[in-house]
Amino acid sequence: MNPVGDPNPPIRVLVVDDSAFMRLTITRYLNDSPGIQVVGAARDGQEALDLIPRLSPDVITLDVEMPRLDGLSTLRMIMAEHPRPVIMLSSLTSEGALETIQALTLGAVDFIGKPSNKANIAAVMEDVAEKIRRVAQARVHSPLVARPIPAPEPPARGGKLTRAMLRQDRVVVIGSSTGGPRALNTVIPGLPAGLEAAVLVVQHMPAGFTRSLAERLDSQSPLKVKEAGPGDRPEVGKILLAPGGFHMTLDENGAVALNQNPPVHGVRPAIDVTLASVVKHFGPAVIGVILTGMGNDGTNGCVLVHDSGGFVIAEAESSCVVWGMPRSVVEAGVVDEVAPLPEVAGAIYRAVSQPFKGA
Repeated sequence: MNPVGDPNPPIRVLVVDDSAFMRLTITRYLNDSPGIQVVGAARDGQEALDLIPRLSPDVITLDVEMPRLDGLSTLRMIMAEHPRPVIMLSSLTSEGALETIQALTLGAVDFIGKPSNKANIAAVMEDVAEKIRRVAQARVHSPLVARPIPAPEPPARGGKLTRAMLRQDRVVVIGSSTGGPRALNTVIPGLPAGLEAAVLVVQHMPAGFTRSLAERLDSQSPLKVKEAGPGDRPEVGKILLAPGGFHMTLDENGAVALNQNPPVHGVRPAIDVTLASVVKHFGPAVIGVILTGMGNDGTNGCVLVHDSGGFVIAEAESSCVVWGMPRSVVEAGVVDEVAPLPEVAGAIYRAVSQPFKGA
């Protein structure tokens, strides 16, 4: 037991897994990890939902394949009824798995694959413990919906329309990290088909997952969304998502170039790398948007946006899962508008509609 009033109480964890062996293994390893205490274990989603109000865990590890109520259905109900940090821990949350992207857009803050054999159990459990410590203070909210934007829609002519950029068009660069997939799932579908801007998105994510994220966002957005590839060009009506594991820049001809230079701020892709390159090409036409995430990636790039005469938007603390990156940009004194997540799409639309130097 911890002394009453302990200023550093352990992180309380609920383990949810179909396998009795995995429940026992996860519980044993986490209870041996400093600062973590497993307060309960559930064999399926229904049992987990019964335990959450009673145990009030700080973090939940959640399996995907379970009887009675599967992981994704459980996650939806947790986010609606008992929002808190959830880490997906399953054999299905592996590279490129659609379930991983679904979980992240539904509100899971992180994921990790189950150990593939007994030899790597300790390494995986150490990773789980580290992720639990990292997300324990995340503030998870019930689902948020973007506010409708009264924007003119172009006539439907079969498919999503894109066009080459003109001198007066804007370039929007959106950066996000922890909690980002869910935030993007609010912002991107909220942007209207008539948005007179090209959009580039940098989400901190390892290789193998961004294609699935782009496909999911494309299915929900009036704008075309795709994972960026070498030679792609920023176009009005198109959203290019930086592929996991690659920095995304623009070459001397304004086309997408990808590289695997060393991580910046410990991440690749890095938002700062993309912003610096885009500002070099488009100057005051750039709109930088920094959403939820840990650390300060995006701050240096937004300073460049501000100094070039561009526009900077930061997500408000009230809606951030982690108010780290937006806070850093706000404290740098370069933000033109702070908006809660449901209003970010509207803030982008208004910024795009404003004239800029050189237009």
